[in-house]
Amino acid sequence: MPAEKLRRLQLLRLQRQLAYVYACSSFYRRKFDAAGVNPATIRHLEDLVAFPFTTKDELRESQNEAPPLGLHQAAPTRDIIRVHSSSGTTGRPSYVGITRHDRDGWIQSVGRVYWSQGVRPDSVVVMGFGMSFFVGGLPLHDAIEEIGATFIPVGTGASDRLLSAIRDTGANMITCTPSYATYLAEYARDRMSIEPRTLGITRIQSGAEPGGGVPAIRRRIEEDWDCTVTEGIGNADLIPVYGAECDEKAGMHFVAPDLMVLELIDPDNGEPIPFTEGASGELVATHLDRECVPLVRFRTRDHVVVWTDPCPCGRTGVRLRCVGRTDDMLILRGVNVFPSAIKDVVMGMRPRTTGEVQVVLDQPGPRVEPPLKIRVEHGSDAGNLAELKREIEATLRDKLIFSAAVELVPMGALPRYEMKARLLHKTYEG
Repeated sequence: MPAEKLRRLQLLRLQRQLAYVYACSSFYRRKFDAAGVNPATIRHLEDLVAFPFTTKDELRESQNEAPPLGLHQAAPTRDIIRVHSSSGTTGRPSYVGITRHDRDGWIQSVGRVYWSQGVRPDSVVVMGFGMSFFVGGLPLHDAIEEIGATFIPVGTGASDRLLSAIRDTGANMITCTPSYATYLAEYARDRMSIEPRTLGITRIQSGAEPGGGVPAIRRRIEEDWDCTVTEGIGNADLIPVYGAECDEKAGMHFVAPDLMVLELIDPDNGEPIPFTEGASGELVATHLDRECVPLVRFRTRDHVVVWTDPCPCGRTGVRLRCVGRTDDMLILRGVNVFPSAIKDVVMGMRPRTTGEVQVVLDQPGPRVEPPLKIRVEHGSDAGNLAELKREIEATLRDKLIFSAAVELVPMGALPRYEMKARLLHKTYEG
């Protein structure tokens, strides 16, 4: 769709969506009135900046006040066909309801994502996300089935069963977190005496956490499985997946501009940042066509870099790379440090390390006094451990510009995860 035609569509849908939430959501009616804004004043997409942000904490408070879906529920309960839950990795789980219309929008967005990642009617896709409350389960199934591909709903919790399903069904694709793709390769070798490269997987669609687009992490997974790894981005409160890489691996294409409008802001002060080539900041999203629990200017806490030039694949529009979550970001004497960037450095030192890492926090962030404590698993070919420790600390200092205190631990000492990896170990939480 031409850019100007898309902007007209977005404006029309934004005007309609804001009027709808004001009329049907007591949560937003109260927020808009308190901020002194009225949906009727929207004349341009840029006018959206006058409206207040929505935060995850506000959604939790809303659901505490009016369980289960909160005061921001805008559709009547009789129209709700399904309720999902967030994973709860950054706090208590929250609930998300959808109508049939909302489900159709999800299928459109997630279907576009998987098509860009190479899923076709002759694909056989094994599900490596949980087939439960999690929005990475049934909604992904709906979209893959709509494409016409064969879907194998194994899910998490039984890695031996998942690997057996790949072998027995001739599956050629896995959709899972990057940390689970790494764990699954280790599990295949160590517990089932299977070399993952021999299983015939051609593609892994990774998501739900940063990592699939981090060069060293991607390289390890591709070497383990002898396949192509592409990354996706989504959000339980917005759309399960709304962006994904194509085979060019030049950033994740935002595939749902008809369903959501995006903004970029400075996470510290909330000021808007223009969508220009190479700009970075926190991603903010507003639904354009949502019935059940529509959100306006929702702060995703995803810190992204954006590209606006055409992709070599021919697609136009915005592309994204998630470098981490702003609520995971640490600040060491003015330097912003993301745990995923630390893992990238450590992963790049394989096989002397296993690539597994854990950042230890003795007090709440984001501001941390150096040196930052980091546990790193050494590999079987680590050599002199004292030298390896010094080399890791020096590399982190040179590449990420902060001082680290590295503790080397044996192979297998750090936890593995089937869902989202937890790179931060907060000792102050007990």
